[in-house]
Amino acid sequence: MQENRILRTARELLACLDEPDWVAVDCRFDLGNPGAGIRAYEAAHIPGAVFLDLDKDLTGPITDGSGRHPLPDPDRLTARIGELGIDESDHVVVYDAGPGAIAARAWWILRWLGHDSVYLLDGGLGSWESLGFPLREGVERRAAANYRPRPGDQRVLETRELAADATAIARYRLLDARDAERFRGEVEPIDPVAGHIPGAINLPFADFVREDGTWLPLDERAVLLEEAIGADRAVDWSVMCGSGVTACHLAITGVEAGFRAPRLYVGSWSEWIQDPQRPISKTET
Repeated sequence: MQENRILRTARELLACLDEPDWVAVDCRFDLGNPGAGIRAYEAAHIPGAVFLDLDKDLTGPITDGSGRHPLPDPDRLTARIGELGIDESDHVVVYDAGPGAIAARAWWILRWLGHDSVYLLDGGLGSWESLGFPLREGVERRAAANYRPRPGDQRVLETRELAADATAIARYRLLDARDAERFRGEVEPIDPVAGHIPGAINLPFADFVREDGTWLPLDERAVLLEEAIGADRAVDWSVMCGSGVTACHLAITGVEAGFRAPRLYVGSWSEWIQDPQRPISKTET
């Protein structure tokens, strides 16, 4: 078995659902319709799954100069996880609608709290449904737990570090997980300024998944990373996106492939552009 395997199949999750120390966490979310995730969860979810909301649970308050999804307050999040009945010794499997764009953030946040046994459902709920596995309505209730985080190496990258000097971006080997059109500045559907941080390398997270939302084989994903940052598994690298969410997708592949865990630029593009004095680039096609 792959030593650092994070992805779990729907069949593997089904086999574990009756185990008391395995917990599924639904993380479905729609940036354009923030209430859609919880409504979808209440309508149909994997049996036993609890729900974590990107905006309410996995993100802290937006402040002047911050990006769209700052880090949550650890104490508040710890209390919320305990309310959901999750213990720090539990095996947690996070999932979203399919490709893991949102669930990856939940994976990273739990790892940020020091929770090592966190996995992601390959293909998300779409994969589960395609196999005809059972669904449940309503809201799950588990006995509350006293969740005790064990924060370790947080590996967070901050704007002040990237903006320190002209060589910082290259030194941190910054990968931008946004779609190529957004990176090039051709379109920007979310943030008020289009483009990318000069020196960042575009590696869209969508390149790592198939059309059905399942992830490509690890060897294929590892090649994509190697082409971007080289084959040295001990190299320092970092990831970003629009607001520090889909960037976590790249981190999962890196950890699975044996690379050193990257630093996450939590503020990402939405924080970088808060100061008009920071440089931006656009790429002609």
